[in-house]
Amino acid sequence: MGFLAPNTADVDLQQWRTRPYLQRIRPLAQHWARHGFGTPGIVHLLYLVKIAGYALGGIAVASATPGIGGITDFGSWWAEPIAYQKLVIWTLLYEILGLGCGSGPLSSHFLPPVGAFLHWLRPGTVRLPPWPGRIPFTGGTRRTVADVVLYAVLLGAAAWLLCSPGEAGNPGAPGVLAPWRVAVLATLLALLGLRDKTVFLAARAEHYGLTLVVFLFPVTDMPAALKLVMLALWWGAASSKLNRHFPFVVAVMISNSPLRPAWLKRRLYRNHPDDLRPSGLAAAAAHGGTVTEYVVPLVLVLSHGGIVTTVALAVMVVFHLHIMSTFPMGVPLEWNAFFIYSALVLFGHDAAVDAFALHSPLLVAVLVLSLVVVPVLGHVRPDLVSFLPSMRYYAGNWATSLWCFRKGTEHRLNEHIVKASGLPVDQLTRLYGAEAAELVLHQGLAWRAMHTHGRALIGLLPRAVDDAESYDVREGEMVAGAVLGWNFGDGHLHNEQLLAAVQQRCGFAPGDLRVVLLESQPTHRSRQHYRIVDAASGLIEEGFVNVRDMVTRQPWLDDEAPVIPVEPVAAPRPATEVAAAHE
Repeated sequence: MGFLAPNTADVDLQQWRTRPYLQRIRPLAQHWARHGFGTPGIVHLLYLVKIAGYALGGIAVASATPGIGGITDFGSWWAEPIAYQKLVIWTLLYEILGLGCGSGPLSSHFLPPVGAFLHWLRPGTVRLPPWPGRIPFTGGTRRTVADVVLYAVLLGAAAWLLCSPGEAGNPGAPGVLAPWRVAVLATLLALLGLRDKTVFLAARAEHYGLTLVVFLFPVTDMPAALKLVMLALWWGAASSKLNRHFPFVVAVMISNSPLRPAWLKRRLYRNHPDDLRPSGLAAAAAHGGTVTEYVVPLVLVLSHGGIVTTVALAVMVVFHLHIMSTFPMGVPLEWNAFFIYSALVLFGHDAAVDAFALHSPLLVAVLVLSLVVVPVLGHVRPDLVSFLPSMRYYAGNWATSLWCFRKGTEHRLNEHIVKASGLPVDQLTRLYGAEAAELVLHQGLAWRAMHTHGRALIGLLPRAVDDAESYDVREGEMVAGAVLGWNFGDGHLHNEQLLAAVQQRCGFAPGDLRVVLLESQPTHRSRQHYRIVDAASGLIEEGFVNVRDMVTRQPWLDDEAPVIPVEPVAAPRPATEVAAAHE
């Protein structure tokens, strides 16, 4: 691994280009198994600096609260309710600026390394309302001056709360933030979310937004409710891993870690480099992680201090540090750091609080809706709910897409769409040159192919285009990151709704832009729904792929298995109907 340059696969570029498109994946997947994304060392260093800045900034902001004590008194106030509140708001602000999840090169943001606030403060950029046909005054996909002002006011409201003193505390205590102040921020987040679901998801509203709602209730209910939020986040993540996808995720994620030795990475696969299906070791690690996220949080909820709680806390701290050490794609580093802090406060300092001792029926109803109803709906009907509110996290079961631009047409995104930064291919070319940029972009496609859903996507590619050599195939994540300003593994941000917005601006001719869309697997089904859509002519084909066909294949396709078996829908729906179903 270089410190400044990426560690790309050692291939003869000219010879590699002569291979059939789908077979180019093989050397890149084999390279990933040993080296991960090949991220330059300076990038890992910058991520560490960023997370240190997040932690130190949060401590500095909380310490400035009147009556709480300075930074040097951190040990006396770190678990105060108002300190927790301000660190939640600080983290929400950090995320909604685009500095946390979905930032930097591991999220396809190279130069500049962030896009969110640059994008959302610029009129004319693309926005995606969640229910444009149902909620008045939310239609359209163009960001207006009013949207920019609303986003700026939201940032200001968060900063205002961070500077606000506490109230209603005991004499000499810093108290808590006034609920009405918190309500202002929560209301602005909801209004902005109705105008643009991308900003709402970037704020990690399923966690921090819900926590803001908890802050509206009496402080006596706050620790118990926050414990239940944490339990639901852990259990939601664990439940999403009850599938055949997760062992693939574990192998791919650990392969990306700069701290894991090469011999361990090789043992994560059945027979590296020829068989890159996950080994028994990867499966054991995956199942062990699932058991950990079920059992240990339950122990934390049911225990009330003492050695049992201490051991359980130590396990969860190590658990989240392990995730952070792998530098997973999407880089939810600050989110995992906040999990560690929350666990220590809620289950360590407040261990004696009973998680089920809630006094407000309304709060109970809010928690049941947010922590049970929405996630269950998302597991059963993943097409209706983003994987974030569904709490179906990094488990290998996401909605995904491939965007296929006929060669020479991708530049239309730069010519006709207002953006805060160039396309990833342009950013990489400026940094490393055209040849290295090509390899890095294909390395991202190889990363996708190493997951089960990636095997489905490349297997569907021949059904989408007659000649893959005539197209530039891009990750939907990269398109969303450039056009929307933020991406974090949510295929609902680059489905038919984004395609329609792009087509409205660019006017691609039939065949110039084809998109392969794959929905995540419902809990009660063993198949995934796919669609193939042309930007100009609409839906070409839809059907289902079986998960069992994906888990037995290699990341690449060869002459013996050039396509995957599918179950096409006999009578495809009109493209307008499909788009409406995904708005």
